[in-house]
Amino acid sequence: MTKLSPQIAKKVDHWSSDLFDENTRSEIQSLENNPEELEDRFYKNLDFGTGGMRGVMGVGTNRINKYTLGRNTQGLSNYLKQIYPNKNLKVAIAYDCRHNSQTFAKIVANVFSANGIEVFLFEDLRATPELSFAVKHLNCQCGIVLTASHNPPEYNGYKVYWEDGGQLVPPHDKAIISIINGLDYTEINFSAKKDLIHSIGKDIDDVFINASVKNGTLDKNKNTNRENLTVVFTSLHGTSITAVPETLKKAGYTNVHIVEEQATPNGDFPTVKSPNPEEPEALEMALELAEKVNADIVIGTDPDCDRLGIAVRNTKGQLTLLNGNQTMVIMTKFLLDQWKNQGKINGNQFVGSTIVSTPMLPKLTEHFGVECKIELTGFKWIAKMIEEYPTMDFVGGGEESFGFMVGDFVRDKDAVTSTLLACEIAALTKANGSSFFKELIELYCTHGFYKERLISMTKKGKKGAEEIQNIMDQARNNPHESINNSKVVRIDDYLSSISKNMINNSSTEIAIPKANVLIFTTEDGSKIALRPSGTEPKIKFYISVNTILLSSNNYEEVNHVLEQKIDKIIASMQLI
Repeated sequence: MTKLSPQIAKKVDHWSSDLFDENTRSEIQSLENNPEELEDRFYKNLDFGTGGMRGVMGVGTNRINKYTLGRNTQGLSNYLKQIYPNKNLKVAIAYDCRHNSQTFAKIVANVFSANGIEVFLFEDLRATPELSFAVKHLNCQCGIVLTASHNPPEYNGYKVYWEDGGQLVPPHDKAIISIINGLDYTEINFSAKKDLIHSIGKDIDDVFINASVKNGTLDKNKNTNRENLTVVFTSLHGTSITAVPETLKKAGYTNVHIVEEQATPNGDFPTVKSPNPEEPEALEMALELAEKVNADIVIGTDPDCDRLGIAVRNTKGQLTLLNGNQTMVIMTKFLLDQWKNQGKINGNQFVGSTIVSTPMLPKLTEHFGVECKIELTGFKWIAKMIEEYPTMDFVGGGEESFGFMVGDFVRDKDAVTSTLLACEIAALTKANGSSFFKELIELYCTHGFYKERLISMTKKGKKGAEEIQNIMDQARNNPHESINNSKVVRIDDYLSSISKNMINNSSTEIAIPKANVLIFTTEDGSKIALRPSGTEPKIKFYISVNTILLSSNNYEEVNHVLEQKIDKIIASMQLI
């Protein structure tokens, strides 16, 4: 039997004391004969990752619970008072459909109010992009969403937003974490001041949905086109049911079929293995309904409604799932078309994306005379771009993990407005005798055929974290000289901030924040990125290959060639 280290045993004893409530003490007592579980719960503190802090719910410093959330909120309260010393502080709080989300939201509201901070708490579950919108709309200094996005049912989490509506970024994140780490659990003030907590709901919903319709519609699309589009939508038991159907209705979409078996919010996500629209099986029920009603497009969103998965009819009339890179490219193209048609492109516009997303996007934006700015993974970095370049116009932004943001009225990935934009593209192309899929192929003909695939390896617990780090260390210390018989010509190490040219052995500095990411570029233009997830116990491998597509008639043949090339890269790197 594993014996607890003195350090972990001390933490367990502390959490077993009268400083913690009876439920906490009872749960720890029930684990006294399970040292492996106790070690996993206490070997570290939950960290802020790519999308805030996420973890399994339960007792312990490495779990989501009343005390870890309370300490975060106390530390955040202290920081807000420190940097806004003479301001009447305000925060907005939302929560998703997960178990305990409402309870946790109330605990967080109580701690903020106990510290004299005015709280605007949504009356019921709401989509994450609406919280981002509400922070700016209500002139708050901060916002919180209780969510674990698309993670399994046992997870919950805590996303922090700043006054611009974007997620927490440097320097605030490090300063807040430092304050939190210096707090003892006894310093949390749970004594709510109820008069400082206000309920919000439809008043914000209406303004947010109107803004989504304004930003998500294409000016060339007429109402008659919308009526001719058949849409299947599933909320996958999540929060999007509170916003997406109404948004589509307001925009003029009258032929929308909702997957009723998945329309009721439910933290168990009973009809899916994973409520993640990145996973093809998550949309199985929606695809079945789509065949029954002969739908043109299928859209599914994750539990907190910031990601969307899309299926459209291919050239053979079959429903085909698109990946996040494909969705991002075609959405960006239609937005840029609109900006161009309105005469608004003058060289002062930009699009945002991430280091592991498709290299095709900069090719596309260059064609329009628009810059593509690249940052680390996570929409908090795209939102930060908007703040860093206030004199430039932000058109939109996307990343490979099925997230997209239209304009800057929301400062996080937004599946509400993006769902509407996807329907607009589908309706407009259908009316013009084309299709969503045909337009994508035409983009490949113009800018090059880029094909991506993601490989994820799950490594749970302390041992898993060590395995992931060993994989990264091995890749750094013994880097590939060639991949799939193509010489590695460049290695970008975002942890050391060094880009190394392997041909002439020269190095340049990478001018974005450090991150535990490695990217290999080969002589034939393939890119392979290695990145530990910031929100899940996974290491991810992002593979991108490309070639020329001379004609849309050659699409199937060339697509097959690229698929085989990715298979060979996976075999070469022994990823499966």
